[in-house]
Amino acid sequence: MATLMQEIGSAAGGTNAARVDMKFEIVVIPVSDVDRAKEFYTRLGWRLDADFSSGADFRIIQFTPPGSGCAIIFGRNVSAAAPGSAQGLYLIVSDIQAARDALIARGIRVSEVFHGGTVYTGPDEPFLFGRNRVSGPDEKRSSYGSFVSFNDPDGNGWFMQEVTTRAPGRIDSNTTNFASAGDLASALRRAAAAHGQHEARIGQRDENWPDWYAEYMVREQSGQELPT
Repeated sequence: MATLMQEIGSAAGGTNAARVDMKFEIVVIPVSDVDRAKEFYTRLGWRLDADFSSGADFRIIQFTPPGSGCAIIFGRNVSAAAPGSAQGLYLIVSDIQAARDALIARGIRVSEVFHGGTVYTGPDEPFLFGRNRVSGPDEKRSSYGSFVSFNDPDGNGWFMQEVTTRAPGRIDSNTTNFASAGDLASALRRAAAAHGQHEARIGQRDENWPDWYAEYMVREQSGQELPT
């Protein structure tokens, strides 16, 4: 057995080992009341992908958030975890205030917008930047810097995090894509604002604005230096 495991480890670390794509696709959410959870995630506006059952002892429900490649599953006899124990589940949005307003319009209780500070300990529920929530969005509206939180009826904990520019290396720099019309519209607005500053600097209208917009949006998404 030891020899076999050594061979496996050696092969995995070798330069000839093939890379296998592993797409993170499902998170199982432990709930106590399946119908109540289904009503909540329906109210969020998430897409219902499946609702299967087999007798009284098994049921599986799948929802996918808008624009997401990852879905959630909950049901009956699909998780040994305690209901409400799933915490630190992050949804990425391009406009934190608009996303918060959309949830409030659907009747969801949502926290205020908050960001992290230079103090990481405190009385608050922990998030990526510690236990100290500072009221309001990040002062510079930096990408990755602003959050809101909410919980489902069992207490499973969700965060929304505003990401407008990906850190270098986080996406394929040779590919530019947008998960939804909303993400594309937000990118266009940011490009328009930046292009207005560009025209102010050059002191004239830029007739080549479509190419400038395209270059800005590609660079922004891939984390490259932005055009000026």
